[in-house]
Amino acid sequence: MVIKSVGVQGIQQPEKECQDTVCPFHGTLRVRGMIVEAVVVQKRASNTVVVQREYAYYNRKYQRYERRRSRLRAHLSPCVEISEGDKVVIGETRPISKSVSFVVLGRRGLVNG
Repeated sequence: MVIKSVGVQGIQQPEKECQDTVCPFHGTLRVRGMIVEAVVVQKRASNTVVVQREYAYYNRKYQRYERRRSRLRAHLSPCVEISEGDKVVIGETRPISKSVSFVVLGRRGLVNG
């Protein structure tokens, strides 16, 4: 099986192989759009994880920043091994389901840069 590059700088290909059609490395899924770093919060659903990212929002009325959080759902391919609490890099793709439009590319420790 051929492992393709996802087109994101610093992402290493996984060592395991999978037969998932929506895998960015072994399937036909393309990564385009946003690349986000987040923390895995839930890993209960099959092939889906919930990640949470924190960002700073500037409040113009009070002229200061406030911390905000958002949760995103991402597809997890069988070849990528992560657990809850890991920092991961996710990439935007076409809609996979009603609430999933991101795919997990790898752990933060495996990303250069």
